[in-house]
Amino acid sequence: MPAISLKPGIYWIGVNDRTTDLFEGLWPITDAGVSYNSYLILDEKKVLVDLAKDTVSGPFIEQIYDLIDPAELDYVVVNHMEPDHTGAIKVLLNIAPNATFLCTPKAKGMMASYYGLTDRIQVVQDGEELSLGEKTLQFVNVPFVHWPETMVTYEKSQKVLFSCDAFGGYGALRGAIFDDQCQDIEFYIQESLRYYVNIVARFSGPVKKAIAKLEGVPIDVIAPSHGMVWRDNPGRIVELYSEWARLATERADPGVTLIWGSMYGNTESAMNAVAEGISRTGVPLSIFDAARTHASYILPSVWTKRGVLVGAPTYEVSLFPPVANVLHEILHKRINGKLAGYFGSHGWSGGARKESLAITEKLKWDWVEPFEFKGAPTKEDLHAAEAFGEEFGQLVLG
Repeated sequence: MPAISLKPGIYWIGVNDRTTDLFEGLWPITDAGVSYNSYLILDEKKVLVDLAKDTVSGPFIEQIYDLIDPAELDYVVVNHMEPDHTGAIKVLLNIAPNATFLCTPKAKGMMASYYGLTDRIQVVQDGEELSLGEKTLQFVNVPFVHWPETMVTYEKSQKVLFSCDAFGGYGALRGAIFDDQCQDIEFYIQESLRYYVNIVARFSGPVKKAIAKLEGVPIDVIAPSHGMVWRDNPGRIVELYSEWARLATERADPGVTLIWGSMYGNTESAMNAVAEGISRTGVPLSIFDAARTHASYILPSVWTKRGVLVGAPTYEVSLFPPVANVLHEILHKRINGKLAGYFGSHGWSGGARKESLAITEKLKWDWVEPFEFKGAPTKEDLHAAEAFGEEFGQLVLG
């Protein structure tokens, strides 16, 4: 894609990535893709804001050449040191010999660690401003959104916030980069939620502090490092991030995430009966087969819904491993305060429920009485499973 004007003298020069399968080597983006958004400011001083991953450094450098020779760059703003933001530094160093790298004090040490770069670095302090001519940059520290060295950069004359990972999302850009031109904004909202829970959720406290710190700053455009650029309604993505951050400490809306796994179909039979019972209450329900669904897609549902049901058999006196893996991801993301229930099959002994409680002990989940059965469920068991689901749904609504 060629350079696209955000405001007079400010351009998007990002790169779409539709070939990487795992973001951070962990989260699947095969279908969605991702964009590495970089921005070029042309004034008396010429400034590059953020870079791109090393695997796309070729197309990224071509984007710069679309507007200027990189040798003309005066500054490169490094908002965040993660390699998907900075991987192209090694190439840029050779073709932008006059550029000074602007970063926070903590990022300076990381520049040496990641790229062996110890000179051509100018540390900027929280709130510091830099005049480019007609335009002025202001640097605002937002530590742990989501690394400790992170900052955002605000261009004061055009009211553009280069927000780094904040307000970003998965999803390669489909031609249109702006929210008002997007024909499927809901896709990007859902991918922003998945991105938030996968990448940022553990740092929801710092997210709330960052939003509060920026409150009152007039913003016409939010230009993140990944995903949609918000210019028609930039407040929308701020509201969404505020809501998602709130859920780290406050009760979510009524809804049930049913995470299940089954070895030979016995727990699956009960799962269908439990789901039937839940459906009678009208509570929103999302169902995930843990053996076939990556946790990346399950976590957003758990984050945004009040109730969690774990349906799994006992496997070697423990919880069925695919379901256990999801619960460990939930623990890592610190998804606290859920109403939870367990159901499942066992053979000669149980153990699955015990491990479910052990994994989530630190999350302060409120567990209801379980529904367990031996071997294959009888007709009576299936009716009991329906009643279990209906009762759980009513508790979630209550």
